[in-house]
Amino acid sequence: MGSALLVCSGGGHLKQLFTLVERIGIPPEDQLWVTFRNGLSESLLAGREVVYAPFTAPRDLVNFGKLLLLAQQVTTRRAFDVAISTGSSPALAFLPLAARRGASAHYIESAARADGPSRTGAIIAARFPGVNTYTQYPGWADDRWLYRGSIYDAFSTGPTAVVRDASIRRAVVSVGTQEGFTFDRLFKTLVPLLADCEEVMWQSGDQDLSEYHITGRPSVPHDELKSAVSDADVVIAHAGTGAALTALEQGKCPILVPRLARFGEHIDDHQVQIGREMDRRGLALFRSAEDILHADLVEAASRNTVKVLPPPLLLEPARLARGPRLSAEQRIASRSA
Repeated sequence: MGSALLVCSGGGHLKQLFTLVERIGIPPEDQLWVTFRNGLSESLLAGREVVYAPFTAPRDLVNFGKLLLLAQQVTTRRAFDVAISTGSSPALAFLPLAARRGASAHYIESAARADGPSRTGAIIAARFPGVNTYTQYPGWADDRWLYRGSIYDAFSTGPTAVVRDASIRRAVVSVGTQEGFTFDRLFKTLVPLLADCEEVMWQSGDQDLSEYHITGRPSVPHDELKSAVSDADVVIAHAGTGAALTALEQGKCPILVPRLARFGEHIDDHQVQIGREMDRRGLALFRSAEDILHADLVEAASRNTVKVLPPPLLLEPARLARGPRLSAEQRIASRSA
Protein backbone atom coordinates (compact mmCIF):
# COMPACT_ATOMS: atom_id res chain seq x y z
CA MET A 1 0.00 0.00 0.00
CA GLY A 2 2.92 2.34 0.62
CA SER A 3 3.43 5.16 3.06
CA ALA A 4 0.37 6.24 5.05
CA LEU A 5 -0.22 9.56 6.79
CA LEU A 6 -2.63 9.11 9.70
CA VAL A 7 -3.83 12.32 11.31
CA CYS A 8 -6.39 13.02 14.02
CA SER A 9 -6.98 14.76 17.31
CA GLY A 10 -6.87 12.83 20.58
CA GLY A 11 -9.33 10.72 22.55
CA GLY A 12 -12.03 8.98 20.55
CA HIS A 13 -10.72 10.24 17.20
CA LEU A 14 -7.37 8.55 17.85
CA LYS A 15 -8.92 5.40 19.25
CA GLN A 16 -11.15 5.01 16.21
CA LEU A 17 -8.42 5.64 13.65
CA PHE A 18 -6.03 3.25 15.38
CA THR A 19 -8.64 0.49 15.25
CA LEU A 20 -9.72 1.24 11.69
CA VAL A 21 -6.14 1.27 10.40
CA GLU A 22 -5.70 -2.29 11.65
CA ARG A 23 -8.81 -3.35 9.72
CA ILE A 24 -7.70 -1.50 6.59
CA GLY A 25 -4.45 -3.44 6.77
CA ILE A 26 -1.75 -0.77 6.89
CA PRO A 27 1.33 -2.26 8.59
CA PRO A 28 2.90 -0.25 11.44
CA GLU A 29 6.16 0.30 9.55
CA ASP A 30 4.26 2.19 6.84
CA GLN A 31 2.49 4.53 9.26
CA LEU A 32 3.28 8.11 10.17
CA TRP A 33 0.94 9.49 12.83
CA VAL A 34 0.16 13.13 13.56
CA THR A 35 -1.86 13.70 16.71
CA PHE A 36 -1.87 15.45 20.08
CA ARG A 37 0.43 14.32 22.88
CA ASN A 38 -1.32 12.79 25.90
CA GLY A 39 -1.35 9.58 27.90
CA LEU A 40 -3.43 7.75 25.29
CA SER A 41 -1.33 8.70 22.28
CA GLU A 42 1.99 8.04 24.00
CA SER A 43 0.97 4.53 25.03
CA LEU A 44 -1.24 3.54 22.09
CA LEU A 45 1.31 4.66 19.48
CA ALA A 46 4.42 3.40 21.27
CA GLY A 47 6.82 1.97 18.69
CA ARG A 48 5.21 3.86 15.81
CA GLU A 49 6.50 6.99 14.09
CA VAL A 50 4.66 9.98 15.53
CA VAL A 51 4.77 13.72 14.98
CA TYR A 52 3.05 15.46 17.87
CA ALA A 53 0.94 18.42 16.86
CA PRO A 54 0.08 21.45 19.00
CA PHE A 55 -3.17 20.87 20.85
CA THR A 56 -5.90 22.69 18.98
CA ALA A 57 -9.22 23.22 20.68
CA PRO A 58 -12.38 23.70 18.61
CA ARG A 59 -12.33 27.08 16.86
CA ASP A 60 -8.78 27.74 18.11
CA LEU A 61 -7.51 29.77 15.15
CA VAL A 62 -4.06 30.47 16.59
CA ASN A 63 -3.12 26.81 17.02
CA PHE A 64 -4.93 25.86 13.82
CA GLY A 65 -2.49 28.13 12.04
CA LYS A 66 0.31 26.13 13.64
CA LEU A 67 -1.33 22.93 12.40
CA LEU A 68 -1.37 24.28 8.86
CA LEU A 69 2.34 25.09 9.08
CA LEU A 70 3.06 21.61 10.42
CA ALA A 71 1.04 20.07 7.59
CA GLN A 72 3.12 21.92 5.05
CA GLN A 73 6.33 20.76 6.70
CA VAL A 74 5.28 17.10 6.96
CA THR A 75 3.91 16.80 3.42
CA THR A 76 6.92 18.63 1.96
CA ARG A 77 9.44 16.33 3.64
CA ARG A 78 7.72 13.10 2.59
CA ALA A 79 5.46 11.73 -0.10
CA PHE A 80 2.46 9.68 1.01
CA ASP A 81 0.37 7.21 -0.95
CA VAL A 82 -2.61 7.55 1.37
CA ALA A 83 -3.79 10.00 4.03
CA ILE A 84 -6.59 9.08 6.44
CA SER A 85 -8.24 10.98 9.28
CA THR A 86 -11.15 10.62 11.68
CA GLY A 87 -11.06 14.36 12.57
CA SER A 88 -11.18 16.93 13.84
CA SER A 89 -8.95 20.03 13.29
CA PRO A 90 -5.91 18.00 12.08
CA ALA A 91 -8.10 16.52 9.34
CA LEU A 92 -8.88 19.95 7.95
CA ALA A 93 -5.24 21.01 8.13
CA PHE A 94 -3.68 17.90 6.59
CA LEU A 95 -6.06 16.06 4.22
CA PRO A 96 -6.64 18.74 1.56
CA LEU A 97 -2.91 19.46 1.38
CA ALA A 98 -2.02 15.75 1.22
CA ALA A 99 -4.55 15.27 -1.59
CA ARG A 100 -3.08 18.17 -3.59
CA ARG A 101 0.33 16.58 -3.26
CA GLY A 102 -0.74 13.23 -4.68
CA ALA A 103 -2.02 11.18 -1.76
CA SER A 104 -5.32 9.34 -1.86
CA ALA A 105 -7.14 11.19 0.93
CA HIS A 106 -9.92 9.77 3.11
CA TYR A 107 -11.96 11.39 5.87
CA ILE A 108 -13.93 8.98 8.07
CA GLU A 109 -16.52 10.86 10.11
CA SER A 110 -16.46 9.97 13.79
CA ALA A 111 -18.95 7.44 15.13
CA ALA A 112 -19.95 10.28 17.44
CA ARG A 113 -21.91 11.81 14.56
CA ALA A 114 -25.06 9.73 14.24
CA ASP A 115 -27.23 12.49 12.76
CA GLY A 116 -24.91 14.07 10.21
CA PRO A 117 -21.37 15.32 9.69
CA SER A 118 -19.41 17.40 12.15
CA ARG A 119 -18.43 20.95 11.30
CA THR A 120 -15.05 19.65 10.12
CA GLY A 121 -16.68 16.96 7.99
CA ALA A 122 -19.12 19.42 6.45
CA ILE A 123 -16.30 21.78 5.46
CA ILE A 124 -14.23 18.98 3.92
CA ALA A 125 -17.19 17.57 1.98
CA ALA A 126 -18.23 20.97 0.66
CA ARG A 127 -14.87 22.50 -0.19
CA PHE A 128 -12.45 19.67 -0.93
CA PRO A 129 -13.77 17.19 -3.52
CA GLY A 130 -10.35 15.54 -3.67
CA VAL A 131 -10.96 14.05 -0.21
CA ASN A 132 -13.16 10.95 -0.08
CA THR A 133 -15.66 11.05 2.80
CA TYR A 134 -17.27 8.24 4.79
CA THR A 135 -20.03 8.02 7.38
CA GLN A 136 -20.40 5.31 10.01
CA TYR A 137 -24.21 5.50 9.83
CA PRO A 138 -26.21 4.33 6.77
CA GLY A 139 -29.06 6.69 7.61
CA TRP A 140 -27.28 9.75 6.23
CA ALA A 141 -25.08 8.16 3.55
CA ASP A 142 -25.33 9.61 0.06
CA ASP A 143 -23.18 10.02 -3.03
CA ARG A 144 -20.74 12.24 -1.10
CA TRP A 145 -20.75 10.24 2.14
CA LEU A 146 -20.09 6.53 1.62
CA TYR A 147 -21.10 3.97 4.23
CA ARG A 148 -18.75 1.04 4.86
CA GLY A 149 -19.76 0.06 8.38
CA SER A 150 -19.23 1.31 11.92
CA ILE A 151 -16.55 0.97 14.53
CA TYR A 152 -19.25 -0.44 16.83
CA ASP A 153 -20.05 -3.33 14.48
CA ALA A 154 -17.17 -5.29 16.01
CA PHE A 155 -19.08 -5.70 19.30
CA SER A 156 -22.24 -7.40 20.47
CA THR A 157 -24.06 -7.99 23.74
CA GLY A 158 -22.78 -10.88 25.85
CA PRO A 159 -24.30 -13.10 28.53
CA THR A 160 -25.77 -11.54 31.66
CA ALA A 161 -23.94 -12.22 34.92
CA VAL A 162 -25.21 -12.20 38.50
CA VAL A 163 -23.87 -9.48 40.80
CA ARG A 164 -23.81 -11.04 44.26
CA ASP A 165 -25.22 -8.86 47.04
CA ALA A 166 -25.54 -6.04 44.51
CA SER A 167 -22.06 -4.94 45.58
CA ILE A 168 -19.70 -2.83 43.48
CA ARG A 169 -16.11 -3.20 44.68
CA ARG A 170 -14.04 -1.73 41.86
CA ALA A 171 -14.97 1.11 39.52
CA VAL A 172 -13.35 3.19 36.80
CA VAL A 173 -14.52 6.74 36.11
CA SER A 174 -13.14 8.26 32.90
CA VAL A 175 -14.05 11.68 31.50
CA GLY A 176 -11.46 12.19 28.76
CA THR A 177 -8.69 14.75 28.49
CA GLN A 178 -10.33 17.80 26.92
CA GLU A 179 -8.48 20.90 28.04
CA GLY A 180 -10.67 23.69 29.37
CA PHE A 181 -13.72 21.52 30.01
CA THR A 182 -14.73 20.08 33.39
CA PHE A 183 -17.53 17.65 34.26
CA ASP A 184 -18.48 18.62 37.79
CA ARG A 185 -22.08 17.38 37.48
CA LEU A 186 -20.84 13.83 37.06
CA PHE A 187 -18.38 13.94 39.95
CA LYS A 188 -21.01 15.40 42.29
CA THR A 189 -23.16 12.34 41.63
CA LEU A 190 -20.48 9.67 41.62
CA VAL A 191 -18.34 10.61 44.62
CA PRO A 192 -21.05 9.72 47.20
CA LEU A 193 -22.39 6.88 45.04
CA LEU A 194 -18.99 5.15 44.92
CA ALA A 195 -17.96 5.99 48.48
CA ASP A 196 -18.15 2.36 49.62
CA CYS A 197 -16.07 0.97 46.75
CA GLU A 198 -12.77 -0.65 47.63
CA GLU A 199 -11.02 0.89 44.66
CA VAL A 200 -11.93 3.65 42.20
CA MET A 201 -9.76 5.03 39.42
CA TRP A 202 -10.73 8.65 38.85
CA GLN A 203 -9.50 9.79 35.44
CA SER A 204 -10.46 13.42 35.89
CA GLY A 205 -9.31 15.32 32.80
CA ASP A 206 -8.92 19.06 33.27
CA GLN A 207 -10.50 19.20 36.73
CA ASP A 208 -9.20 19.47 40.29
CA LEU A 209 -11.01 16.96 42.52
CA SER A 210 -9.47 18.06 45.81
CA GLU A 211 -12.78 19.53 47.00
CA TYR A 212 -14.17 15.99 46.94
CA HIS A 213 -11.21 14.67 48.97
CA ILE A 214 -10.29 12.19 46.26
CA THR A 215 -7.31 12.00 43.93
CA GLY A 216 -7.90 12.43 40.23
CA ARG A 217 -5.50 11.83 37.37
CA PRO A 218 -5.73 14.11 34.33
CA SER A 219 -4.78 11.26 32.00
CA VAL A 220 -3.86 7.59 32.36
CA PRO A 221 -1.59 5.56 30.05
CA HIS A 222 -3.74 3.45 27.79
CA ASP A 223 -2.38 0.08 28.92
CA GLU A 224 -2.94 0.99 32.56
CA LEU A 225 -6.46 2.21 31.81
CA LYS A 226 -7.27 -1.00 29.92
CA SER A 227 -6.06 -3.09 32.85
CA ALA A 228 -8.13 -1.09 35.33
CA VAL A 229 -11.23 -1.34 33.13
CA SER A 230 -10.73 -5.09 32.76
CA ASP A 231 -10.59 -5.53 36.55
CA ALA A 232 -13.47 -3.16 37.30
CA ASP A 233 -16.99 -4.19 38.21
CA VAL A 234 -18.38 -1.11 36.52
CA VAL A 235 -17.15 1.63 34.18
CA ILE A 236 -18.72 5.09 34.16
CA ALA A 237 -17.52 7.48 31.48
CA HIS A 238 -18.37 10.57 29.55
CA ALA A 239 -20.12 9.54 26.34
CA GLY A 240 -16.98 9.83 24.23
CA THR A 241 -16.14 7.29 21.57
CA GLY A 242 -12.68 6.54 22.95
CA ALA A 243 -13.94 5.81 26.45
CA ALA A 244 -16.73 3.65 25.05
CA LEU A 245 -14.38 1.62 22.85
CA THR A 246 -11.96 1.02 25.70
CA ALA A 247 -14.78 -0.40 27.83
CA LEU A 248 -16.16 -2.56 25.00
CA GLU A 249 -12.74 -4.00 24.23
CA GLN A 250 -12.53 -5.21 27.82
CA GLY A 251 -15.97 -6.79 27.70
CA LYS A 252 -17.70 -4.13 29.78
CA CYS A 253 -21.08 -2.49 29.35
CA PRO A 254 -20.28 1.08 30.41
CA ILE A 255 -22.58 3.73 31.81
CA LEU A 256 -22.20 6.62 29.37
CA VAL A 257 -23.00 10.15 30.48
CA PRO A 258 -23.05 13.00 27.94
CA ARG A 259 -21.24 16.27 28.43
CA LEU A 260 -23.62 19.10 27.57
CA ALA A 261 -22.82 22.47 26.03
CA ARG A 262 -25.28 24.42 28.17
CA PHE A 263 -23.24 23.53 31.26
CA GLY A 264 -19.94 24.47 29.62
CA GLU A 265 -18.86 20.81 29.45
CA HIS A 266 -18.29 20.71 25.69
CA ILE A 267 -18.75 22.84 22.59
CA ASP A 268 -21.88 20.94 21.51
CA ASP A 269 -24.08 17.99 22.48
CA HIS A 270 -22.68 15.34 20.13
CA GLN A 271 -22.09 12.99 23.08
CA VAL A 272 -25.85 12.59 23.31
CA GLN A 273 -25.71 10.96 19.87
CA ILE A 274 -22.97 8.55 20.98
CA GLY A 275 -24.77 7.54 24.16
CA ARG A 276 -28.11 6.98 22.45
CA GLU A 277 -26.56 4.88 19.69
CA MET A 278 -24.64 2.72 22.16
CA ASP A 279 -27.75 2.27 24.31
CA ARG A 280 -29.78 1.36 21.21
CA ARG A 281 -27.28 -1.36 20.36
CA GLY A 282 -27.41 -2.69 23.93
CA LEU A 283 -23.70 -1.97 24.38
CA ALA A 284 -24.04 0.68 27.11
CA LEU A 285 -26.42 2.32 29.55
CA PHE A 286 -27.14 5.94 28.64
CA ARG A 287 -27.81 8.16 31.66
CA SER A 288 -27.78 11.84 32.54
CA ALA A 289 -25.27 12.93 35.17
CA GLU A 290 -27.87 13.69 37.82
CA ASP A 291 -29.90 10.50 37.37
CA ILE A 292 -27.37 7.71 37.95
CA LEU A 293 -28.52 5.33 40.69
CA HIS A 294 -26.91 2.39 42.47
CA ALA A 295 -29.28 0.17 40.52
CA ASP A 296 -27.65 1.41 37.31
CA LEU A 297 -24.23 0.42 38.60
CA VAL A 298 -25.53 -3.07 39.37
CA GLU A 299 -27.21 -3.41 35.98
CA ALA A 300 -24.07 -2.31 34.12
CA ALA A 301 -21.97 -4.71 36.20
CA SER A 302 -24.28 -7.58 35.26
CA ARG A 303 -24.02 -6.97 31.51
CA ASN A 304 -21.15 -7.89 29.20
CA THR A 305 -20.05 -7.27 25.66
CA VAL A 306 -18.17 -9.56 23.29
CA LYS A 307 -16.08 -9.02 20.19
CA VAL A 308 -17.44 -10.37 16.93
CA LEU A 309 -15.90 -10.82 13.50
CA PRO A 310 -14.87 -7.42 12.13
CA PRO A 311 -17.21 -5.94 9.51
CA PRO A 312 -16.01 -5.31 5.94
CA LEU A 313 -13.32 -2.70 5.58
CA LEU A 314 -14.54 0.88 5.66
CA LEU A 315 -12.23 1.75 2.79
CA GLU A 316 -12.03 -0.54 -0.19
CA PRO A 317 -8.43 -1.34 -1.23
CA ALA A 318 -8.99 0.08 -4.73
CA ARG A 319 -9.82 3.45 -3.22
CA LEU A 320 -6.55 3.53 -1.31
CA ALA A 321 -4.29 3.41 -4.34
CA ARG A 322 -2.83 6.67 -5.59
CA GLY A 323 -4.55 7.71 -8.78
CA PRO A 324 -7.39 9.77 -10.21
CA ARG A 325 -10.16 10.90 -7.89
CA LEU A 326 -13.52 9.16 -8.10
CA SER A 327 -16.28 11.10 -9.80
CA ALA A 328 -19.72 11.46 -8.25
CA GLU A 329 -21.00 8.76 -10.65
CA GLN A 330 -18.21 6.40 -9.63
CA ARG A 331 -18.96 6.98 -5.93
CA ILE A 332 -22.64 6.12 -6.53
CA ALA A 333 -21.63 2.96 -8.38
CA SER A 334 -19.25 2.06 -5.52
CA ARG A 335 -22.07 2.37 -2.98
CA SER A 336 -24.43 0.13 -4.95
CA ALA A 337 -21.79 -2.51 -5.70
